[in-house]
Amino acid sequence: MSEFTIKGHRGIGPTVAGPALVAQDNFSARYDLDRIKGIFSRPTHKLVGQNYVGCVLVLNVAKGGVATSWMLREMASRGMAPLALLLNSANPIMAQGAAFGDVPLMDRFETDITTTIRTGDWVRVVPEQGIVVVRRD
Repeated sequence: MSEFTIKGHRGIGPTVAGPALVAQDNFSARYDLDRIKGIFSRPTHKLVGQNYVGCVLVLNVAKGGVATSWMLREMASRGMAPLALLLNSANPIMAQGAAFGDVPLMDRFETDITTTIRTGDWVRVVPEQGIVVVRRD
C-alpha cells in the first residue's frame, strides 16, 4: 500500500474520504448525470453507466451553466450527490453549485489529477488545506 499527497487550490466544503471515480473527461451535472438513478448517463461520457453516489469524482474541466447550482443541491438533499468533486479546472458556476449543495470541491492541482489518481484509490479531500491524500493498495 502507498500513500501520497496532491496539493491544489484551497477548496470549499468539509473534509471527506471515499473511493475515487476517475475519467479524463469534462463534467456537467446537468448533461452527464441521471440524478434519479445516480449514474453517468451521457452516452459519450467515459463513465457512462457508472454509479457516482458516494464517490469522489475526479474529472478534467467543469462545463455547463447555472442549472448546476440547483442540481447539486437537489442531489445532495436526496443523498444522491457525489462525495466530492476534484477537477483540474472548475468554473464559478461549479463552485457556486458545490457551495449551495455542500459538496466539497477542489481544483487547480500541481498535477493532472485525472492521470495521477486512479479509480478505486481511497482519497481524503481536505479543501480547507488544499490537499488530497491518496491511498493506493
